[in-house]
Amino acid sequence: MSAFDTSLSLKGLFSGDHKKPTLILLLTPFLLMVFKYYGSKEFYREYLQSTIVLGGNPEWTATIFVFFSSVVLFGLVPLVIIRFIFRDPLSSYGLQLGDWSFGWKALLVLSPIFVVSAFPSSRMSDFVAEYPLYERAGETARTFLTHAFSYLFFYVAWEIYFRGFMQFGLRSSLGDWNAILVQVMASCLIHIGKPAGETFSSIIGGIVWGMLAFRTRSLVYGIVTHWILGISLDFFIVYF
Repeated sequence: MSAFDTSLSLKGLFSGDHKKPTLILLLTPFLLMVFKYYGSKEFYREYLQSTIVLGGNPEWTATIFVFFSSVVLFGLVPLVIIRFIFRDPLSSYGLQLGDWSFGWKALLVLSPIFVVSAFPSSRMSDFVAEYPLYERAGETARTFLTHAFSYLFFYVAWEIYFRGFMQFGLRSSLGDWNAILVQVMASCLIHIGKPAGETFSSIIGGIVWGMLAFRTRSLVYGIVTHWILGISLDFFIVYF
């Protein structure tokens, strides 16, 4: 057997040190496509709106459907795999407070930067057309707060998958920087179809949040700052 044939052998692909990166890298494109095609507002409106409407509000239900899809696909699925297939502690994937002494300083520095950076985007027509995900989020203060709280679950799931499951999961096989860059590539690609400025900036954001996750050994600080960025954009679009 030639070296090329050996390199393509399936023997041991799902065992030993190969098991974890193989599952992560095979599962990622599958889950991303399931979310893209079947976790969207468009899918809800075409196939589910006639039977499932929360509070008589189909637009709110469509938004909740997107959040729910992200929680299941990017949150629950990887958590089940980590605990019952990899048999690893969740803390080793960043689900812990981590280095709080560094983390709170990072929050103080990054939070105002993300708030300020959201304002120019809120003036751009493609961002205004895309956000808020719930179009009537600004009807009342209570509505906006409910939207903001619901949106948090989306970011929790997002960070669990990309910075947790992918990045921490690939660290031992790829090294720190390659693990960061692989999750950046995946998270950037799923942004395609969003405003161009958001898609390009997701590369920078993915690197920043990836570094933050490794430095603090936690997803908490990335979740908070990512949510602050998203909800600040919505706030500026709705109220300014």
